Amino acid sequence: MAILDLHHPLVFTFGLLGNIVSIFVYLAPLPTFIEIYRKKSTLGFQSLPYVVALFSSMLWLYYAFVKTDTTLLITINSLGCIVEAIYIIVYLVYAPRNVRKHTAKLLVGMNVLLFFAILLFTHFVLEGRKRVLAVGWVCVAVAVSVFAAPLSIVLQVVRTRSVAFMPFTLSFSLTLSAVMWFCYGIFLKDPCVWIPNVLGFFLGLIQMALYAVYRNAREILTEKKLPADHIINIVMLGTPEVHPVHDAEKTGSENDGVKDHEKEEENEQTDNNNNQEKIVSLPHELPNQATVQLDSPVLVICRA
Repeated sequence: MAILDLHHPLVFTFGLLGNIVSIFVYLAPLPTFIEIYRKKSTLGFQSLPYVVALFSSMLWLYYAFVKTDTTLLITINSLGCIVEAIYIIVYLVYAPRNVRKHTAKLLVGMNVLLFFAILLFTHFVLEGRKRVLAVGWVCVAVAVSVFAAPLSIVLQVVRTRSVAFMPFTLSFSLTLSAVMWFCYGIFLKDPCVWIPNVLGFFLGLIQMALYAVYRNAREILTEKKLPADHIINIVMLGTPEVHPVHDAEKTGSENDGVKDHEKEEENEQTDNNNNQEKIVSLPHELPNQATVQLDSPVLVICRA
């Protein structure tokens, strides 16, 4: 029996510790979504990481049920499915229409069609040990892609010399979580569990080393150029004042009228020269038509 196995206490210990640390990892994006709720905007964040995290939790949950005797995998991945689903719901509520449609397509394609294709194939085509191995290696592939995702952030840290997008607490939690689940997989003698966590451990070490190197470094500001399709040209228009002219005033001096007219034309020309064309770069999450409010009338030419 598994409960009398010599290694069972270590499996339970590291599995329990893995559950505790993974809870903090799952709750790490919570401040971001609180900010999204307060500002009623997605703030330019992408939905892909949360859709992939939900897909990964669903696969590991399926693997735990197929393999059996992996209660601690069931508990943490059940929580992961719930937390990631809540994140995605909040994201969908406050995302712009086009971003909401894109996220919905990702959900349907990955978390519905692809997941159920894997489930149906492994359930009806494969049996016993082959089914366990097939689902397990699919989980390994997805886990490796999830662990490899922070590589873009690592490159950004090196390029900008700033750790603003790589909090130390999150990097430390991910590294510690990888250690716990690696040990859990080793004592459980399950390569599908410990193999991806080897990569997670080394990536976590790299992130913490970069944090130590660049935490006090001066940030290099880089200008992000947007493609032409996301540039809005705003042309400031002059706002010359127009005063009513009474019929009695028209009978005044003709020379005074000419001077006033010339002065008015000069003021209008000055206003037009001062109000030069400005280029404003807006985020990717723009609707096809945008309204920009300024102190003076504007002509907005939008290419989206």
